[in-house]
Amino acid sequence: MIDSPSTNGRPPRAAFVTGATGFLGLNLVEQLCADGWQVTALRRQSSNTEMLDRFPVIQVTGDILDLLALTEATPDGVDAVFHLAADTSVWARNNSRQMRVNVDGTRNVLAAARRASAKKVIVTSSWSSWGFAGQRPPAAGPLDEATPKLGDRSWVNYERTKFFAETVVAGAVHDGLDVVVMNPCHIIGRYDRNNWARMILLAVRGKLPGVPPGGGEFCHAEAVARAHIAAVDHGVSGANYLLGGVEASFREFVDTIGSVSGRPIRARNIPRWLFRAAAGVKGWWGDLRDQEPTVTPEAAALALANPQIVSDRAQRELGYQPADLETMIRDCYDWMVRDDLI
Repeated sequence: MIDSPSTNGRPPRAAFVTGATGFLGLNLVEQLCADGWQVTALRRQSSNTEMLDRFPVIQVTGDILDLLALTEATPDGVDAVFHLAADTSVWARNNSRQMRVNVDGTRNVLAAARRASAKKVIVTSSWSSWGFAGQRPPAAGPLDEATPKLGDRSWVNYERTKFFAETVVAGAVHDGLDVVVMNPCHIIGRYDRNNWARMILLAVRGKLPGVPPGGGEFCHAEAVARAHIAAVDHGVSGANYLLGGVEASFREFVDTIGSVSGRPIRARNIPRWLFRAAAGVKGWWGDLRDQEPTVTPEAAALALANPQIVSDRAQRELGYQPADLETMIRDCYDWMVRDDLI
């Protein structure tokens, strides 16, 4: 277990974190503990707490869809509620569940925060709330916080749920709750087991079937977590903060994995048409077998969106410091080595 630092006799600030067992949640918990916060972490009964157990936090069992349990779990007068719990599935079979978790769950967290008289709420959303999948071609130009959101028009349910969750936030802000929304892009860093870490693992094992076309905007989990904490004191209520970093193709991403690991990756580039076709076939096969596929048409659309993100506001107001691509990948790779995942 990692000990918290001394607060020099001052009572520690209190944080309540949903999604604490997730990849970004663990990075946030780590940073909060390092800063001397008293952290209460919400976990579901079925959650794997192996990583969370390493930090000196108070663990409470509950679910963001259970308003009563959530209200009982949220500490009275808490300094900050960090809402990171979300359903990130990109398989249409999970759309109904995802809408409940991402929209109704956010509504419940905000209601519990209000009842607990929380001083600040930080909600983790996504760049996807702007609706990039099939809605904004690259010619539309860079995205900043003033760009109109089109997530409600997207055929990708994840984008729709993020848009509607932010609508719920706007209503809470209108009613007087102090809420800030964070909008990170593709997040890379330690504690990742299911996201970009899967591509790293396949690449270093020589099992990557090919390099997808397109690319994305990548940000470092540690920097994103630091920005969340900075938003408690410096975030403007009702504001969005886009957290971008490095714009890179997936070819550059894979080549950087090779550079960091010292294992050249020989996977070939996959043509755009073939990538879309393969995603369609895998999606159909997954539906037929009632088993979530590794790639879906929705995932392909997000991968090909290739957003350009402007993070000037976060850098100016929150002191956000993007990292370079090698730093992000090395952080993830080194952690995977330390934890015997590679």
